Amino acid sequence: MLWFVIVLLVLLIPLLAIVLDSQLGRALAARLERGRVGDGDDLLAERMGYLEGEVDRMSSDITRLTEESEFLHRLLTERTGEGPRGALPEGGNDDA
Repeated sequence: MLWFVIVLLVLLIPLLAIVLDSQLGRALAARLERGRVGDGDDLLAERMGYLEGEVDRMSSDITRLTEESEFLHRLLTERTGEGPRGALPEGGNDDA
């Protein structure tokens, strides 16, 4: 009887792996990860909250990038306004 249980387990392990790796298994895993299966309103509210957080994060990133771009633009315009483009500043040692 014990050998029958062992053989059954040995045969069920690969079958279970095949089923879990299929599209059906992945769909079941996605449902389990989401939490509640039947309540769509809670899921929608959760997704909207996530999207609102992402929009806020992206907005702050865009603001930061805009400020960095303006800073770099000011640096480049101030630098090119001082002298000819690509000219090196005059040094104190002319012996070289």
